[in-house]
Amino acid sequence: MGKVILRIFALIGLFSFPFAFKKKLIKDWIIVYLTTALSSILLDIFLVEKKLLSYPIRILPKYFKFHIVFDLLLCPIVSVFYNQFTYNDKSILRVVGKLFLFTIPQLLIEVLTGRYLNMVKWHKWWKWYHTFISMNVKYLVIRMFIKFIRFVSEYRKSERTGA
Repeated sequence: MGKVILRIFALIGLFSFPFAFKKKLIKDWIIVYLTTALSSILLDIFLVEKKLLSYPIRILPKYFKFHIVFDLLLCPIVSVFYNQFTYNDKSILRVVGKLFLFTIPQLLIEVLTGRYLNMVKWHKWWKWYHTFISMNVKYLVIRMFIKFIRFVSEYRKSERTGA
């Protein structure tokens, strides 16, 4: 059953991929996607190597110890949607409030698939709430990163035009 659910998640990720890049500012969304994917992979590799987390059911287990579907599809796409959803928000409270709309469902899916389908196992002291905290911090840092890139880009544009 776990492999079937994993394939469904992969299909959901692949299906939602074009929608994540449909809106304007496509360069920004590609940066968000790639930054999230890279940070997810690096964090996962670290956690798996330290034996704090494991994925008994995953795609291409002979080649990858990290979770390809989560790290390369679902998490980065959710991050893009989150950044699009909060694009015009100035208030940190709104940004964080909206963040939970994205990370709580992700966490619930991870906890449920771990508990009932054995797709995720937490070891030693790493628990589900560490995953939740790291996910929230990662999304906020990436949002600040893309906002900084936009700021620098606008500054350079205004320098060139003399405005």
